[in-house]
Amino acid sequence: MRDHRRGGIPAHGNLPLELDAFVGRAAELAGLCRALEDARLVTVTGVGGVGKSRLAVHAAARCAPPDGVWRAELAPVRDPAFVDHAVVAALGLTDHTTRQPRETLVEHLAGRRALLVLDGFEHLVDGCAALVTELLRRVPGLRVLAVARRALAVAGERLFPLAPLGEDEAVELFGVRAEQQGIAVGDGPEVREVCRRLEGIPLAVELAAGRLGALSPAQLLERLDDRFRVLTGGGRDALPRHQALRTAIGWSHELCTPGERLLWARLSVFAGPVDLEAAEYVCGGDGLAAEDVLDVLSALLAQSVVTREEGPAGVRYGMLDTVRAYGAQWLEATGDAERLRRRHRDWCVGLATWCELEWFSPRQAEVAASIDAELPNVRAALEFCLSDPEETHLGQYLAGTLWFVWVGCGRLSEGRHWLEQAVRLESGSERSRLKALWVLGYVAILQGDTVPALAALQECRAEAERSASETAVAYAEHRTGCLALITDDVARAETLLRSALERYREIGELNSNVLMGQVELAMTRAFQGDLPDAVRLCEDVRRVCEDHGERWTRAYALYVLAYAAWYEGDLARARELLHDCLSDAHSFHDLLGSVLAVELVALVTAAEGDAAEAAVLQGAAARMWPSVGLPLFGSRFFNAPHELCEATAREELGDARYEECVRQGARLGRREAVVRALVRRRALDPLPARRAAARAARMRQPAASPTSKGGETAG
Repeated sequence: MRDHRRGGIPAHGNLPLELDAFVGRAAELAGLCRALEDARLVTVTGVGGVGKSRLAVHAAARCAPPDGVWRAELAPVRDPAFVDHAVVAALGLTDHTTRQPRETLVEHLAGRRALLVLDGFEHLVDGCAALVTELLRRVPGLRVLAVARRALAVAGERLFPLAPLGEDEAVELFGVRAEQQGIAVGDGPEVREVCRRLEGIPLAVELAAGRLGALSPAQLLERLDDRFRVLTGGGRDALPRHQALRTAIGWSHELCTPGERLLWARLSVFAGPVDLEAAEYVCGGDGLAAEDVLDVLSALLAQSVVTREEGPAGVRYGMLDTVRAYGAQWLEATGDAERLRRRHRDWCVGLATWCELEWFSPRQAEVAASIDAELPNVRAALEFCLSDPEETHLGQYLAGTLWFVWVGCGRLSEGRHWLEQAVRLESGSERSRLKALWVLGYVAILQGDTVPALAALQECRAEAERSASETAVAYAEHRTGCLALITDDVARAETLLRSALERYREIGELNSNVLMGQVELAMTRAFQGDLPDAVRLCEDVRRVCEDHGERWTRAYALYVLAYAAWYEGDLARARELLHDCLSDAHSFHDLLGSVLAVELVALVTAAEGDAAEAAVLQGAAARMWPSVGLPLFGSRFFNAPHELCEATAREELGDARYEECVRQGARLGRREAVVRALVRRRALDPLPARRAAARAARMRQPAASPTSKGGETAG
């Protein structure tokens, strides 16, 4: 495996941009890199806290193959059926089809030389083994670095057992962590004895070093020595390594104040890192005031019990799995675990409710980043609710309320997983189930799975009419109109969408979904030849979106307006509109919006006279289409811009050159394709506006009438 690094970090992937100081493992790091050169599957094994994950991340960064390194953290996953979904999410893949997540992984990795790191799968061995076996069989360029306390036990696996640090390395690590706190400890006998007592387990050493702000090495040794005697009856030589780690964590726990122990236990209810507000809400009260959580959290941070990280969602706090598991045991022992799980559920439901409201606001991008950071916790809450009959109604509510995540943030497959579970259950809450039903129908439409989509929407409408739920009737009607639109039943689509929009007005509903309905209505008008009415409708949507700071639906309105600008020959305006449209769609991981925009950019580019670049963009779009579930290329309306662009480019380039350019575009990744579409590749001739407008007029002649022979359209 060649080393394609940028300062030690792979060019593509999801490893952290900066790796922490790696102490005392030079030989192991070199050995693991050699193992990765020789074997396609290497599994790092060892006791908890020995440093498996840290070693794997550093080795992956050093040995990064050309197409990058991707790390999937599986410790928070509890449902074996969700393993494939978790890996898809870790790779940042967006797939709008009904394909199984494993097929999405295979397609994405096919032809690539990449490294996949699977971390923390001890409780999911069977599911991970099946996934790894199939990926390695079907993707020749893939290597897998597995990290767990036990092996996968599959053919071709090379084990890399990781032993604790030697005494000198442990002392070095202890000293480095002390220096990071501004404390010099040297390598005297007390320090060496502490490291020997902890048997060189890095996590134990770091926990001990975290106490140096309050205790000297001699005091550490005295307290640690007492703790070992209590647990082992004085038999230090026979101390098992897992016992040493548990001893170190337990000893650190005993040195905590009652408030610190309480917060440690309560934080274990979170499935991943958490922000301060969530920690205060879930963990505060009953012996720990919410306003005191920050101070107690800071104390745990100083002792290395809690870790701090910064990302798009701000500062968050987490715990290593071993430390979290210890806290969870204490939480169960206190008898407070069930209450905390319900408290955690309440927080997730509140978060989802707030995010749904704020999605229709200037904070839309902030909401997307926030919910992305909280997905491990949201999944845990969904799992909790959908596995307890008393909580089913909240699970249905949560799955439906998160529609903006499943649809707006490109997580259709995961949304379908939770929604199908939710609607199969009886909850006694019609309102929650009806919302889950219409969202399920919406998701299935976008996946191109029309039969289940129609079934869900029909059931939703029938039940909504029976229970007089006007809101659910409106949404069911709206999404049924959307289904008619993508299947070219344009007249029926217009009727249903107009009726749904009227219902929305009557009940006072206004949000991104409602405005999307108006954009879809505009499309029906364009498809029936009334482009001015389509422009009027989308200009209204654009105005409302800009008044509210909404960007996701606005992108679709800009798409229709850009098409109208192209049709009128105003290519500069069309390109300007498409720039904003594509930028926003891509930022929300909206694959459908992105590929539609790229196709239209190709058409504008052809009109500008650059047929070769237009063909390259069509090739880039062609690579994206298989991940889009909507059968747009089966729609004569939606497909018209593509066909018109292709006909123009083929005529100017000839078949051979056109196909060559398409193949060039098909080699572009999604991000590269979007960047290329956003940047004009060459200047136009001296009279760009006049000549480009004339070219656009000539191009659109065969498609001037949406009802012309052959089904061509101004779509």
